[in-house]
Amino acid sequence: MTQTSASLTQSGKVREGKKAGIVGITANLILFIGKLIIGIITGSISILGDAINNITDACSSVLVLIGYVCAEKPADKEHPYGHARMEYLCSLIISIIITVLGIELFTNAVKALIHPGDAVVYSPVVLVIMIGAILVKSGLAVYYNHVGKKIGSPSLRASAMDSIGDVCATAAVIVGIFLTPVFGPRTDGVLGLGIAIYILVMGFLLIKESVDTLLGTAPDTELVKKIIARLKSYDGVLGIHDLVIHNYGVDRYFATVHLEMAADRDIMQSHDIIDNIEVDFSENMGIHMVVHFDPVCQDDERVTDLRNKVQAIAAEVAAEFSSPISMHDFRTVFGHTHTNLIFDIAVSHDMPLTDTELVQQMRDEIRRQLGDHYNTVITIDRDYTTNRY
Repeated sequence: MTQTSASLTQSGKVREGKKAGIVGITANLILFIGKLIIGIITGSISILGDAINNITDACSSVLVLIGYVCAEKPADKEHPYGHARMEYLCSLIISIIITVLGIELFTNAVKALIHPGDAVVYSPVVLVIMIGAILVKSGLAVYYNHVGKKIGSPSLRASAMDSIGDVCATAAVIVGIFLTPVFGPRTDGVLGLGIAIYILVMGFLLIKESVDTLLGTAPDTELVKKIIARLKSYDGVLGIHDLVIHNYGVDRYFATVHLEMAADRDIMQSHDIIDNIEVDFSENMGIHMVVHFDPVCQDDERVTDLRNKVQAIAAEVAAEFSSPISMHDFRTVFGHTHTNLIFDIAVSHDMPLTDTELVQQMRDEIRRQLGDHYNTVITIDRDYTTNRY
């Protein structure tokens, strides 16, 4: 039975990642040398462009290899979270290189269109080599996709998609072999232009992906769902909020979360549950989890009634603006002249109201529905995750 990402150890993932990087480097270098020789002999812009694409793919494989080598390096005083993010930095560098090469190829293709030379003559050997390149790239795509799923590597799955794109680019060159005798020498320039545009698009997309990762993107929705489901499975957990997840490389996560638990429960028992949760996440999900305990009063009917009413008001506001809202840390301070309602509400980034406007909206609705006797102290939390819990 094939191992999954969850069943492989970190050293096993690193080993598989290194192997995939070496296979990619070897295959792409062979393809680059073969196409470069053919491109120089024939003077074909499209084949030279395809060769450039292969050398950038080889560099991408080098980055995959470097990333997994760095992943083995332990954390140190200067880098307490490890070195796995080096892969992201290398990815940004190679993305810029790909884009620069795409610009150069685009320029050469335009020149070939404006001042076409003699029609490129292709031999049957060239055709056989290009078909062989398609077979090799198709095999790489299947291999990358298999290993990427096996070890949970987004970089390898992206390499699989890139290989599929390369198959299409090489197929365009083969089409040119048959179209050039019919449409003339500008055909090579047109195909070279198409490949250049493809390389540029891939370069820009890779730059955006690398920059987004370095800036910090929202955690994967499926991961968030798994974390929330696991937290809710613990006895005594009444609510979850303020979940923050930091990623420091593939499968390197640090997280904090606030858990609502009964205020009247023995504090040592609650503390023991929290300790078990943190150990569970560390050992079974590889996540360094820090849990904050929020006590919830359940034995006061007045507090419970007010909490339910304010939650209903929050739900109405959420429906009005088509943006989810959740409430937590609800407390009350009863007085002779007025009662303070103190709580936090978490909203997603698609909420059209500003924090000040949302607070005012909630205050107006609470006073309208519950009366002027109630004052509110509201704190707005913006979600760091992409799905509502």
